[in-house]
Amino acid sequence: MNLRYSVAAAAMVAAVALNYVPAGAQGGRGGAPKMYTPEKGARDMKAVLFSWGWHLGMLRGVSEPEIVTTLEYQGKGTIQVDGQPCTLTKYRVSTNYQTPGQRTQIECTRANGQKYTNIESVSDQFAWNEDIPGAEIVAGKGKATPMPAAVQERLIRLWASPQGALKAALAAAAGTQATEVGVNPATLLDRAAASGAKVGTTLEWPTITFPIPGVPGAVATATLDDGYLPSRVLVRQGGTTTEFIYGDYQDWNNPLNKIEALYAGRITEKRNGVVVRDLTTVETETGSVYVVVPVPASVRKAAGK
Repeated sequence: MNLRYSVAAAAMVAAVALNYVPAGAQGGRGGAPKMYTPEKGARDMKAVLFSWGWHLGMLRGVSEPEIVTTLEYQGKGTIQVDGQPCTLTKYRVSTNYQTPGQRTQIECTRANGQKYTNIESVSDQFAWNEDIPGAEIVAGKGKATPMPAAVQERLIRLWASPQGALKAALAAAAGTQATEVGVNPATLLDRAAASGAKVGTTLEWPTITFPIPGVPGAVATATLDDGYLPSRVLVRQGGTTTEFIYGDYQDWNNPLNKIEALYAGRITEKRNGVVVRDLTTVETETGSVYVVVPVPASVRKAAGK
């Protein structure tokens, strides 16, 4: 299996959950220093990005680092296949934010009763379809079909998600090329400011504008609600717009693993104004499940790399 629990990751999540304290609180095991706490209603870049992560439940542990490394998502609803609606019987998304990659398993039924099955994968600057999860990772098992034209679409979907958008905005604000897991957002931004890093975001409440990592010319604008949760992320790239509308935020984890990490319960994706995915969340797993999306050798070869 290419998707399994990492004992080390599970232990880390358990440890930070035990030591978690709200922003600004004293205490924890052995006592914790007072951490950064935005002023009520603060709208500066540091306050907004910190509050976004804090309200989503992405900041955990005594020092409140942002430690969400992976996401497992399952949903239901409809997607567009060849311009026609297809009712989902399976929709599972496995995302790795540290080594950015995503695998989306899709099974659905068209209006004429025809079944459609596909596994969409993206990692770095490679995109491919699989007939089984992790196709060709083990020699002779499965088939990976290169899909170079889908790289940007799939990366936009990854980095415009509720969690991914924050990570992309933080990376841009800190002047880095990649997300930095395990650091308190306020600490990250203070460090960037001290070093004179070039800021790649703009803020005019309630919107934050930032580039999409790995997609030249793609610029996202996230609109936050009063609870600092993203209600809309609009991505413009040339003449193409991709809009993600989010709502009904809850802890969608299994009842045995509720950790107060929120995710959108409703997700609508539009491309140039046309709905292409309309999803209702069934379940998530935000406890750092082990997710890997290695690029098959045949896909690298097809790309000449």
